[in-house]
Amino acid sequence: MATPPPVTSHDEYRPRYVDIGINLADPIFRGISHGSRRHPDDLGAVISRANEVGCSKLIVTGSDFQSCRDALAIAKEYPGNVYTTIGIHPCSSAIFSTADANHDAMHSNPDPETPMPDTNGPDAEKTETIIADLAALIESTRASQPGSLVAFGEFGLDYDRLHYASKAVQLYAFAAQLDLVLATKPQLPLFLHSRAAHEDFRRLLQEKFGPGLEKLERGGVVHSFTGSIEEARELMDLGLYIGINGCSFKTAENCEVVKQISLDRMMQETDGPWCEIRPSHEGYKLLLEKMPETNGEAAPADASKPQPKSKKNQKKEPEIPERWKIVKKEKWQEGAMVKGRNEPCMIERVAKVVAGIKGVSVEENAVAWRFSRAETLGSVLKILNQEAERHQSLYPGAFVSPDPAIPDNPNSNAFLTSQPARHSAAINDTSLHELAHAGKDV
Repeated sequence: MATPPPVTSHDEYRPRYVDIGINLADPIFRGISHGSRRHPDDLGAVISRANEVGCSKLIVTGSDFQSCRDALAIAKEYPGNVYTTIGIHPCSSAIFSTADANHDAMHSNPDPETPMPDTNGPDAEKTETIIADLAALIESTRASQPGSLVAFGEFGLDYDRLHYASKAVQLYAFAAQLDLVLATKPQLPLFLHSRAAHEDFRRLLQEKFGPGLEKLERGGVVHSFTGSIEEARELMDLGLYIGINGCSFKTAENCEVVKQISLDRMMQETDGPWCEIRPSHEGYKLLLEKMPETNGEAAPADASKPQPKSKKNQKKEPEIPERWKIVKKEKWQEGAMVKGRNEPCMIERVAKVVAGIKGVSVEENAVAWRFSRAETLGSVLKILNQEAERHQSLYPGAFVSPDPAIPDNPNSNAFLTSQPARHSAAINDTSLHELAHAGKDV
């Protein structure tokens, strides 16, 4: 590994985040909700806020053909800042079936209590066309926007939302796309979705790539993970990474799972505009900061905001400091965040909750996960390794040399740990070589 540059006295921690899953192609980031314009397009401000907190790399997930094309357009507008994936989400996989045209476009809005009927089974002719179109989109993107496409997905299985597509169709669509991944050269890393479908999800991956996913050349991440620790172990045994966002902090059980996943097997995301960390979530309390007590004097506050008069000896309730004003979409203001719309700038909150659960500093959290030894999401993560090396010299306590008790194999269960001192800082020469060629398509 290359020797990190010497640390000078002026060096200080600056956060560097990658939001590995953000749905910026959703119309809500253009001011459109439920088909109607509610406020001006503010996508530029959303990306600017992300950059302000240190999140300068955003992976915009594709879930259907329209969102894939929209994501590519955003990546073209923000080169080096925004990257994309290409794939068909399980909730969009009715396009692989005999379902009518109402289910053939983007995420439809069927009755959530009414699963798609099994009579709308897989359609081989449609599937052949879809796979050919996906392959063509991948090829053209690699040619016209080299470096923009970093993963195949979002795709997988979602048995919680069978009103979008039946199990049979989801399984068929997942298998067809896995075959496309195998046929694509070079392979793309996988951006995977699994909800209440672990056994079928794991089985299909192993059927296509081998018992240990030996044929999967570029790794993958199972994003927005809300499963059990046993499921996490099985996925990591296969060399996969676990994506964590606000939905991963809902319950005490969820938080315990996060605690048991080593930081170097974890990737962090917002999955905006959804999956925000809500007050009802178990992890929310880790964001709260107790404000100072007052004694006839108001606590320090943002002078630009009107402050309520404080009463003598009043104790301030814990609250979350807000960087930006938050308003309802109906009262949109330039520069303000929209209430209920999760944004990539909220990655710092995900990092804070993970750090709180793990009992480490936010700095240690932000640095440790970048030392992933697999090629998951390719060059987008590797371009941050130089920054991570510098941070390692600033925070040497966050890492140790590889423990001989831990096999030099990211598939091992030994990577499941809540102890930060066991994180491996191994980066091989190949990683550093690829870092120098980070602009190349993966």
